[in-house]
Amino acid sequence: MIRAQSILKDVFGFETFWPLQEKIISHILQKKDALVVMPTGGGKSLCYQIPGLIFDGLTIVVSPLISLMKDQVDQLREYGVAALFLNSSLSLEEYRANVTRLRGGGVKLLYMAPEALLATRTLALLAELKVDCLAIDEAHCISQWGHDFRPEYRQLAEVRAAFPEAACVALTATATPRVREDIRQSLNIPGRCQFIGSFNRPNLFLEVAPKTEPLDQVLALLEQYPGESGIIYCATRRQTEKLDAVLERKGYSVRPYHAGLSEAERSENQERFSRDDCRIIVATIAFGMGINKPNVRFVIHYDLPGSIDNYYQEIGRAGRDGLPAHCLLLFGYGDLQKIRYFIGQKAEQEQRVANILLSQLLGFAETDLCRRIPLLSYFGETGVPEHCGGCDNCRTGNGERELADLTTPAQMFLSCVKRTEEIFGAGHIADILRGSSSQKILKFGHEALSTYGIGKDYSARQWQHLSRQLIQKGLLLHQYEHGSLKLTPKAWEVLRGNEPFLGKWEEAAGGKGRRKAAVRGGQGDEVDDSFDRELFEALRKKRKALADQANLPPYAVFHDRTLREMARDYPRDREGLLALHGVGRSKLEKYGDAFLEIIGEHCRTRQG
Repeated sequence: MIRAQSILKDVFGFETFWPLQEKIISHILQKKDALVVMPTGGGKSLCYQIPGLIFDGLTIVVSPLISLMKDQVDQLREYGVAALFLNSSLSLEEYRANVTRLRGGGVKLLYMAPEALLATRTLALLAELKVDCLAIDEAHCISQWGHDFRPEYRQLAEVRAAFPEAACVALTATATPRVREDIRQSLNIPGRCQFIGSFNRPNLFLEVAPKTEPLDQVLALLEQYPGESGIIYCATRRQTEKLDAVLERKGYSVRPYHAGLSEAERSENQERFSRDDCRIIVATIAFGMGINKPNVRFVIHYDLPGSIDNYYQEIGRAGRDGLPAHCLLLFGYGDLQKIRYFIGQKAEQEQRVANILLSQLLGFAETDLCRRIPLLSYFGETGVPEHCGGCDNCRTGNGERELADLTTPAQMFLSCVKRTEEIFGAGHIADILRGSSSQKILKFGHEALSTYGIGKDYSARQWQHLSRQLIQKGLLLHQYEHGSLKLTPKAWEVLRGNEPFLGKWEEAAGGKGRRKAAVRGGQGDEVDDSFDRELFEALRKKRKALADQANLPPYAVFHDRTLREMARDYPRDREGLLALHGVGRSKLEKYGDAFLEIIGEHCRTRQG
């Protein structure tokens, strides 16, 4: 671990390990298998990269996308690390040259897609080499319960047998308890070898706003981040093209990204975004895991995502450098109807799963609690504080989130759940309360219940909304396997009149809502004034020129955080630069003098 600490500083330019990193690295260095679940930006890559530099043999990294592995290898080379990839983007000559380097023993990290690793010729090549570690990135792709399931990932379990002496490390940022168990069992990783970090990203400001005037709401947020990079997610290709065209007419540096574009167009637009040649990407979910850009300052969901998994994965592309970023979800009931229509086209079993996922997402969107409570609870995280200070519901002083006394309708709903023996879902309970004559109600004789028809004054949507609040606040347990609702001890306190129930009551017609989208920055925005913005822009301009010259994205030179520290501390020599976040010795040699010149000139000009 002394050597690991030295590599952390001298190669990667970081002073200390982040939570869990040191423990995971020590575990892997003992050639033990591991499942690592840490949030985006939490430092997962270092958990296998540092052992890879210490092991005598090779570390194989399984990565799902060519663009992602190229980006990772480019960044490692900037740190002076011997890394390469084998994939279809290489010419025959390049491929052979990389194979020769591998056989020569000069490579520490080899990046490959699962399909390439499974190929017979690849396994034959690797059989000649000493493999000390197999790192499987984006490991949620193994699980059929994951949101990006890929059959090729499932077959990686068979490949493990080819490297019996290698430690196997599965890493992901998004995995529910069920997905984690599936990954662990597929790869035969012992339960005691799991390392689960917090899913909380405190630098992300989470906001959900009623979708009233969506274009105006988008423009209002863009005005808060002039010249900054961001992603806007839309549900359809048509909406993506439409919004892209509008923003372009208004003078924004923007490009579209969706499956209807040619592969060449998609690659070009992603590359331009990665290199800061365009600032905004308007995209469908086709814009996926290959995005490693750390300085995304905002993510907007113009339309409702399909699940919390998708939402978390997509907002995970914001603020990877640890600096504040803004995540805005525009929530409209029109979008909800479209999603339900598409769910209705699925097979019965798929419909059940999709409706459960949608219900969980709605619970997040409609909650009056801290937004991190339903979000983190979804991933099995416990002990979540009641107030984060970094979401719209926790921000004080806006006076827009007054809660209504919903004790009477809550008692109606809870009583009906009890009288139907706690084996039915929210939709059936709502039908009873509204006096429906559906076949299911008549089949079970529920028209004879005392709660039948007592809630006719409220819409089915209002009852569904209330049910989600009762679940979020711990009065009902939702058995997701069967969809049934069960009362908790807290529910009895409300039923008996000992405790009131406060919440939000949707307008009967599902109106536009009273609250306008907030357009404030993320948690910690006050640090923005602690650095010299004029110097920061000069440094950013220099970084772009150096990156273009080296055919790299700018963040492969230095992250925004490093430039901000330069613009705050005004280092005047190499030792001063070396003390900054993300400045290792390789980058110091390559770029140090160029940035010191900019800083020195700025200081002389300002003093003069």
